[in-house]
Parts: sequence; C-alpha cells; structure tokens
Amino acid sequence: MLIVCAEPAVVEAELLAGGLLCPLCRAVLGPWGHGRERVLRCRGADRRLVPRRARCRGCLGTHVLLPDIGLLRRRDEVAVIGAAVEASVAGQGYRRIAGWLGLPADTVRGWLSRFAARADVIREHFTRCAIVLDPELGPIMPAGSVVADALEAIAVTARAWVLRFGPVDPWPVVSRLSGGVLLATRAPAFPWAA
Repeated sequence: MLIVCAEPAVVEAELLAGGLLCPLCRAVLGPWGHGRERVLRCRGADRRLVPRRARCRGCLGTHVLLPDIGLLRRRDEVAVIGAAVEASVAGQGYRRIAGWLGLPADTVRGWLSRFAARADVIREHFTRCAIVLDPELGPIMPAGSVVADALEAIAVTARAWVLRFGPVDPWPVVSRLSGGVLLATRAPAFPWAA
C-alpha cells in the first residue's frame, strides 16, 4: 500500500510518468489495474473510491494506491478522524463527538482508544517528521497528556509542512506522513521508524 494524492488524474499521470516508487525496494511502479470499490465516509457526503493498483518493476510486488484522504483499514476520511481526536483533546466525550459527527459512538470510541494506545509512537514519529521538515525547529512543549502531546507533535509537523510546501489541509499530510497506518492495528510500523 502506498499513500498518494486524492486526485485520480494526478495519480495516473505520476504512475504513467514513472514518478511513483515502490515502498519496498524503491523501484518504479507501473499501472496494474484497480482495487475493489469502497465507500469512504466524508463530511457532508460519502465518496466512492476505486483505488488504483500498481506493480513494481523491480520486485514485482503489487500495491494499492490509497488516497491521502483515508487511512489503512478505516472507512472514514482522515479529516473526520482527526476532528474527533481534536475534540477529545479539547475535553469532549466520545458520545458527544459521535453525535456531532453523525457516526456510531463505538466507531469514535475505537478511534480515540487506538490513538491513545499509540500516542507515544505517534508523538515520536511526528516529532521526527517535524525535525526533518524544519531542522531549526525548537523543542516541542508538553501539552498536558500523552494524547495531547501526540496531537501537538502532529500540529507542529503540519505547520512545518505548510512553511516548507505551502498551505494544505493538515490531516491528509498526516495520512501521507504516517503511511496510512496512523490507527492501524495489524500494520507495520510507521514509515522511516526504526
């Protein structure tokens, strides 16, 4: 799996131009059909996705190209999940957040629980990302809890991204930098974490 831009035309152009590299061996990826259709719950309306697949010209492995608006094995848009995490850190309970988002309470509770369980790893990963994006970055100050510290590291990384590349929505950047495994339960570690 590889996180790519959410615009299919851009992904297709990058794929045909040889601009996408295999996450395993770094060889060039080529077109290889499409994945199964899925529905991504987004703010406002659901979005139907048919993710592109690619095959590595080096190791011959195949990969689903997941748009950066999603996360691995999550049915909801990353911005919706991010809004729930932000509301939780601000002191809202999962039932109130679920009502606000119009989602099942168990779904929101699952996100928040998984984020809390991985908060240390998330904080460490995004702190490293922030330093790579902005080598002159000062210390990231504690925010009051492990979960708040993780969210603060994400915010600092998003700010460093904006300063370097220009304004963007922060949560697709989080999806991209986490390799889509921000809340994954059975996935490899974050990319570049070792």
